[in-house]
Amino acid sequence: MNEPTVIALNSRTQDVLAMGHEAWHMIGRTPGYIVAVRPLRQGAITDFDITQRMLRLLLHRAGTSRFNRPRALICVPSAITAVERRAVEEAARRAGAAGAYLIEQPMAAAIGAGLPIHEPVGNMVVDIGGGTTETAVIALGGIVSLQAIRVGSFDIDTAIQTYIRREYGIAVGERTAEEIKMAIGSACPLDEEIKAEVRGRDLMSGLPKTVILSPNEVRQATEEAVGAIVESVLRCLGQAPPELAQDLILQGIHLVGGGGLLQGMARRLSDETALPVRLVDTPLETVVVGAGRCLDSFDSLKSMFISSER
Repeated sequence: MNEPTVIALNSRTQDVLAMGHEAWHMIGRTPGYIVAVRPLRQGAITDFDITQRMLRLLLHRAGTSRFNRPRALICVPSAITAVERRAVEEAARRAGAAGAYLIEQPMAAAIGAGLPIHEPVGNMVVDIGGGTTETAVIALGGIVSLQAIRVGSFDIDTAIQTYIRREYGIAVGERTAEEIKMAIGSACPLDEEIKAEVRGRDLMSGLPKTVILSPNEVRQATEEAVGAIVESVLRCLGQAPPELAQDLILQGIHLVGGGGLLQGMARRLSDETALPVRLVDTPLETVVVGAGRCLDSFDSLKSMFISSER
């Protein structure tokens, strides 16, 4: 399964109307009493009840029932607090899981990318997700150096929305902002750049309006978020032991997560760190593939989990 963490609710009856891709297409296009919400923000649960209902739907779609309660392995940000961790475990159990195990996303990403994490060699992973960015240097099955910030792809989308509202007086939805980011967004100047036509609602007249946006404007709008991501990678490198730093010159940095698909992100990181940066083959799925491999080798990799069944 591959679904966005969006759920559509009828606010009058609290009935779930849609989830995943179907709910994502409803964002900004529903009557007042239907709300499409993201129950997770910046890697943390913002609405416990809705998160629980969404997890129950996911487990149901995966074929579980009251008589078939699975153990669940959930990938969580490294920056998660003890309270947030307990909330995730509790939401999974109430949704129908027999037990909830947690694993840090950079570790799952390294396993999913097929890196030799058990060897005495430094491996560096940069995971740019929707709400968080995590950078980790991993060796001998553990995280040696870590930087986690609550800045990710959603913040880049929000920055684009804010820029268009401020500079052009036009309101655009988060779906439109994401489409702009994917079409002409970049972390550094590109060889070939095209402008994009943006349609939104004029804040003064309330009428539909179209403007032309350039890639340079989008870079300007998103520089604060992109700069914060780059800075966190540099801080993580600065914390790494000298011996492992030598390994990274040969091994390079592995870029995963949806944010890694931003045009020029790998090049920007390479320029700033003076290290080779490689976008993995399936950046969106790497973390969950790593979690799947952990389940396949449950006993041998169980020591990497944050918590175990109580």
